[in-house]
Amino acid sequence: MSDLNPVNPVAMTVFIAFFLLVTVMGFLASRWKRGDLNQLHEWGLGGRQFGTIITWFLVGGDFYTAYTVIAVPALVYSVGAYGFFALPYTIIVYPFVFAVMPKLWKVAHAKNHITAADYVHGEYGGKWFPAAVALTGIVATMPYIALQLVGMQVVIKGLGVSGELPLVIAFVILALYTYTSGLRAPAMIAFVKDIMIYIVVIAAVWLIPLKLGGYAHVFEAADLHFQAKGGATGILLKPTQYTAFASLALGSALAAFMYPHTMTAVLSSASPQTVRKNAIFLPAYTLLLGLIALLGYMAIAAGVNVKSASDVVPTLFGKLFPSWFVGFAAAAIAISALVPAAIMSIGAANLFTRNLWRPLVSPNMSGPQEASTAKFVSLAVKFGALLFIVFLPTQYAIDLQLLGGVWILQIFPAIVFTLYTRRLNTAGLFLGWLVGIVLGTGLAIEQGLKPVFTVHVGDASWPLYIGLIALAANIVVTFVVSVVTPKRAVVSARA
Repeated sequence: MSDLNPVNPVAMTVFIAFFLLVTVMGFLASRWKRGDLNQLHEWGLGGRQFGTIITWFLVGGDFYTAYTVIAVPALVYSVGAYGFFALPYTIIVYPFVFAVMPKLWKVAHAKNHITAADYVHGEYGGKWFPAAVALTGIVATMPYIALQLVGMQVVIKGLGVSGELPLVIAFVILALYTYTSGLRAPAMIAFVKDIMIYIVVIAAVWLIPLKLGGYAHVFEAADLHFQAKGGATGILLKPTQYTAFASLALGSALAAFMYPHTMTAVLSSASPQTVRKNAIFLPAYTLLLGLIALLGYMAIAAGVNVKSASDVVPTLFGKLFPSWFVGFAAAAIAISALVPAAIMSIGAANLFTRNLWRPLVSPNMSGPQEASTAKFVSLAVKFGALLFIVFLPTQYAIDLQLLGGVWILQIFPAIVFTLYTRRLNTAGLFLGWLVGIVLGTGLAIEQGLKPVFTVHVGDASWPLYIGLIALAANIVVTFVVSVVTPKRAVVSARA
């Protein structure tokens, strides 16, 4: 499907119908699990009352996004096996969540922490290091929100509609119901989103191979394509890619739940048991992700030829499925942008309000003033992401999202290590964070904003994920400085 294709009325009707459904749900969500939405913990964390099922959909909704559905098959279509790094990454992350996040939840619940930076403040005091943690989260999240817009833009274009107006309308609606309902809106919509995505993916992996002569033919066609293409592509990893693949998976896993949106979903859970149960059941999404990735190989076998790899999934569906299903699939992917974009904007707004505006500008804010500020900031964040996509090349958002992953990884010691040791102090963590940010940014820029840097040791060379290299330097500096400077004092948490 291209920009020149006419609008398909059946597909567009189905798309609009489902979009209207989730819009109504978004506004009705303010009445669901009633609470005082003039309090930040109610608006921004849903009152910390989401049980196992709601949390499962919510975490899945903000972890597996529209950009995932578009970008993972696009990467597999472009480079083959290397694009599957997201699978081991999502396998590694859930044991980490099981072990670490219930412990963090207990501290956050006991001391009324709403953000990761609240937790850092509660443990170390001060305002500048928590502000640095908050700023890292906000800056890392902004391009992530922009990429959800990219995913929505791709599917709308696939329906034959060009221009930014549909995107603007969609995100004005999103902004309004997020403002009104807070975290309850994406939590409710996530039910519909995930069920639709499961239907789309299961139908695709069942029916598309039947149309193409079976999976054997799909893999054979992909193998022949990559052999002809040459280079580092292929349906199997090259030996030179092993360390890059493994370190990218590990680094991404460690970073995943440092982001404000995933942290918000965890802290909105009703209990640590809820978090543990979700860590057990969430790998079902990893199976889904593997199936989504296979769409890249199916597109090769189907003879899909696109100027931009991002158009692979809409083009594949438009070629092989009836119009009504094309509209349904487009709606599923578009809604997969709304859920994480809402949670991301709420997470960023919570950080700004609690850890930048309140301590640095207005320390005597009341509860309703906090909530009001966060609501306004959530609007500003979404508007900023929209301007980014409308006026700047998409590649900028992709590049910044890569840097965002490197940056967010640098708050890992402050959050995770602090749960297990009292040997660290503010000076060590602050300097470690700074070294990690500067080194990671410098290496990424030196590599032309590619995620991998080759480390040379003697005659051996090891391509490694830049975020992990920066984190290693961060950890060394953190522990060395913490050893040679005074131990931290016990801090009373802020209410």
